[in-house]
Order: sequence, then structure tokens, then C-alpha cells
Amino acid sequence: MTNNVKTKLKKGDTMSSEIYLAGGCFWGLEKYLSLIKGIESTQVGYANGKTLFPTYKEVCHNNTGHAETVKVVYNQDKITLKELLNLYFEAIDPTSLNKQGGDTGTQYRTGIYYINENDLPVIQQAIAELQKKYEKPVVIEVEPLNNYSPAEEYHQKYLDKNPGGYCHIGAELFEKAASATPLGQRE
Repeated sequence: MTNNVKTKLKKGDTMSSEIYLAGGCFWGLEKYLSLIKGIESTQVGYANGKTLFPTYKEVCHNNTGHAETVKVVYNQDKITLKELLNLYFEAIDPTSLNKQGGDTGTQYRTGIYYINENDLPVIQQAIAELQKKYEKPVVIEVEPLNNYSPAEEYHQKYLDKNPGGYCHIGAELFEKAASATPLGQRE
């Protein structure tokens, strides 16, 4: 379960929010998202499955129903949820069911899992706008976050620890994420 809910700090502090994004192997998606200005932290884990605290092996082989997911904490004063989702959409094939790059299986499905009900209309609008760009149906799962467990430590910041590690996201997208100019970064 999550324990970080959108909270207002003291006067002058910024507002942090969190959203959980699934998009194939979480190694590449975590690296991609971590490069975006306004992202305060990322963590890879397993979301919305039938078990609590699964292992990677269980997620891959025991039909737990979990999606490899990235917990994203972001600063709303620097990037909007809509901007974040639009960047996320660039890193996935939103029409591919249970498959991203060379990874196949329900754990590699695309998904947006929210903890704040106020985020749902923004998510729905973003998906509707995205659908206009495709003839095939967009198959991104949109659900409230029912459960989330951090992945094992060796998965955290995997591509930073293993720069030559497998990734279905190309280097050009990492560069694009790092150079994105969200709301609070514009001149």
C-alpha cells in the first residue's frame, strides 16, 4: 500500500504529487522518467497484483497480476501531470497489449495508477487526446493504485548501476527526457 499522499507542506514549500506508471521493463522507464526536470524521485516496484510483497521471480513466473511499475514523485510547480503523461506516452507503445520492446507478459503492460481521484480527469483527457493519434485502440490500463511493493534493491536505478544493461527505450529518448522543458523550467 502507499503512504505518500499529496500533501501541502508549510508556506513557501512546493507541492509534491505521486503517480505510478507502468510501461514495459521498469529499468528503462525509471531511467527515462528520472531524467525529466521536476521529477523529485523514482522507485521501481510491482503494482496492482493479487499478492503483497512479491519477488521479481514471482512476478515473472507465478501469474501474480502485478505490473512492473515506476513510482514517480513530482513537483507540481515544475511539471504538470499532463506534461508528465505526455512524456510518458513518448516512451511507450500505447497500442501494444502486454508487450513493450522485446518484453512480453502481463507484467509488462502499460498502466497509469493514481492515488488522487482529482488526477483521474487529467488522465482520461490525456488518454483521449492520445487516442486521436492512433487508429488502433490505446490499451493503457487506468486504475486506482490498489497495492504497490518496491522491487528488490538490485532493480533500483538499475541502468545507472549497469550502464550497458538491457533497455527497450532508446538513448535518443533519454536525451529528450533530459532536455524537456516542463512548466516551471520555461524562460
